[in-house]
Amino acid sequence: MPAKILIVEDEPAIAELVALHCKHAGFETQSVAAVLDARDIVDESLPDLVILDWMLPDKPGIDFARELRRDDRTKDLPVLMLTARASEDDKVRGLEVGADDYVTKPFSPKELIARVRALLRRAAPELTDSALEIGGLRLDPVSHRVTGDATELKVGPTEFRLLRFMMTRPDRVFTRQALLDGVWGDHVFIEERTVDVHVRRLRVALEPSGHDRLVETVRGGGYRLRKA
Repeated sequence: MPAKILIVEDEPAIAELVALHCKHAGFETQSVAAVLDARDIVDESLPDLVILDWMLPDKPGIDFARELRRDDRTKDLPVLMLTARASEDDKVRGLEVGADDYVTKPFSPKELIARVRALLRRAAPELTDSALEIGGLRLDPVSHRVTGDATELKVGPTEFRLLRFMMTRPDRVFTRQALLDGVWGDHVFIEERTVDVHVRRLRVALEPSGHDRLVETVRGGGYRLRKA
């Protein structure tokens, strides 16, 4: 599932350039020219990262970054400032209000994409294309294959996303709600018990290689995928 990038930029040529390179890098993009429109999108469904201009027609982007950091729902949303304000004081101010990175115009598209990838690796490692392996269980997001000790395993699409999410965070306990938010999205309204169904399906899929043992139920907590 490709990362979703929200581009908040009021210069059409720059917005188009950024979107083009993000799409070539395999990301989904959505572009808006004002903070109000960006707020509506974020309220409806969280993107995976925001590329944010400082000087926007309705409100400074730096104020929007500050708002995102104050909201529990968006406080961890990666924000990359992309702006013509290049002074050291501006950079310090942007980072202090909550931007995770700061790129000045004119910019190198190749460097911008590298910085986007770096932020996504830190914030949402399941969105990168790197293969994952734990105790002989291997998941390849590019070929969409799962193997256990070289035996190919038949894993459904939802179970694949669930496994990928958990393999990027081994030994961490997730509540059902945390798994719903991380795998299905924070604006998908389905029963928490749906998670139990897909965990059972995942275990069945991993049984042929014995890796179902890695998926543990934590009483009163939820589920975790332990290191072998």
